Amino acid sequence: MSSARLTEGKRRRLALVVAAVVVVAAAIAVGSYRLGMMRGLGAAGQVSANGGAPMKAGDVDPATGKRVLYWHDPMVPGQRFDQPGKSPFMNMALVPVYEGGDDGAVEVSPRIQQNLGIRTAEVIRGAMTPQIEAVGNIIYNERDQVIVQARATAYVERLHVRATLDEVRADQPLAELYVPAWTAVQEEFLAVAGMRGADTAILIDAARQRMRQAGMNDEQIRSVEDSGAVRPRITLRAPIAGVVVELAAREGMTVMPGATLFKINGLDTVWANAEVPESQAALLRPGARVEARSPAVPSAAFAGSVQAILPDVDPNTRTIKARVELANANRELAPGMFVNVTLSGPTTDTLSIPTEAVIVTGRRTVVMRAEPNGTFQAVDVEIGLESNGRTEIKSGLSAGDKIVVSGQFLLDSEASLRATSTRMEAMPPPSAATTHAGDGRVEAIGGGSVTLSHGPIPSAQWGSMTMQFELPAGAPAAELEVGRTVRFTFVLGDDGKPRIVEITPTAGGDR
Repeated sequence: MSSARLTEGKRRRLALVVAAVVVVAAAIAVGSYRLGMMRGLGAAGQVSANGGAPMKAGDVDPATGKRVLYWHDPMVPGQRFDQPGKSPFMNMALVPVYEGGDDGAVEVSPRIQQNLGIRTAEVIRGAMTPQIEAVGNIIYNERDQVIVQARATAYVERLHVRATLDEVRADQPLAELYVPAWTAVQEEFLAVAGMRGADTAILIDAARQRMRQAGMNDEQIRSVEDSGAVRPRITLRAPIAGVVVELAAREGMTVMPGATLFKINGLDTVWANAEVPESQAALLRPGARVEARSPAVPSAAFAGSVQAILPDVDPNTRTIKARVELANANRELAPGMFVNVTLSGPTTDTLSIPTEAVIVTGRRTVVMRAEPNGTFQAVDVEIGLESNGRTEIKSGLSAGDKIVVSGQFLLDSEASLRATSTRMEAMPPPSAATTHAGDGRVEAIGGGSVTLSHGPIPSAQWGSMTMQFELPAGAPAAELEVGRTVRFTFVLGDDGKPRIVEITPTAGGDR
């Protein structure tokens, strides 16, 4: 008796436990279903603030605080809906489009901005002096060059300078020449000078002219006249201080009238041919101040000015030469050295931004502007000069605007995607009269429609996807078995729904 009662009690407790488990499981299922529905509706902006009622166009989305204009399917953006729900074209929820969404505008929360390291700077107006950085090579100043020639047939008896690039002082002896032709004209002059008579002055003047024709200058003629002796030898002297860049005389050789014996170039000033990019040639002005530095003399800065803009563009480097004259009092710069040249352009009053904020895409020049409402907008700008890390803005921005100088490439990428989506929304849907064709595989049939997995359809600008098509009346549904491959044509109705015009099973298709 006792054992029977115990067994009956166990049965009752077991029944109570099973009932409790069933109730808890049912409650969990209902709660999970409701939670999933609320999450799904909230994610799509489908629940309004007025008691959880379904949202409609014009309501404010409590999740974003923005007014919903309409819902759409991103794959068929031309079709708009007044209420949320599932897309009639694909198995996906409709996406809300909010009021005030600018083309290319990007909204980033302050926390994300901090994580991305987004920094902004202000567009300012002020004086801007462009600095042109160029590389140049040192050459001789050709305006500081002299040539020493033989003025008569002579013999080189002695050389005082025997090698090129030897430095010489002004009035330093260079060479001694013996001129045979001078002996006769000098003796004639001395003979006439010793005569007495009325016509002596005329004869003396004629003899003096013959000495000039023989190549003697006034100083040499005066020396003969004062000394009363024949002087057939001459000492050539350096007219200026510098270096001998060309030496054509050797001891014992005969030189002819007009032959170049020495070429001397001064070094007090030198030229630097600076290679300036063709795009910056408009900034060059003759007379502009220049500062040059050489790796050979890192502690010294050489001042100078632009002498000329040479009309010669290198077809390989697309650079133009600016001839710069530099002071070289200590002769620290030598021809052949390279120098870094900084040229200053004209000062202008203009708008400017940090150069790092500019995004050059090839076709466009863009900056990201920070809007007062916390969004970022891609703005096309026209840029001008660049100097000291700042770039001139000719149009597109105003003084006081905030622009992004760090992280702008991420924002620009997002803005480009947003702008593309907006342009897609503005595109009219394909004409209902246009017929499209494709190949696909039957996934499901029923309710007057067929679900097909199809490949890309270029005429409708569709990629590969699985979607539902309406079947026409009298379609051979019996032949459309699940798994069979088909060839189909369709049109898009006024409501944007695709409708099959003709569908034919492919011979040998899979089942």
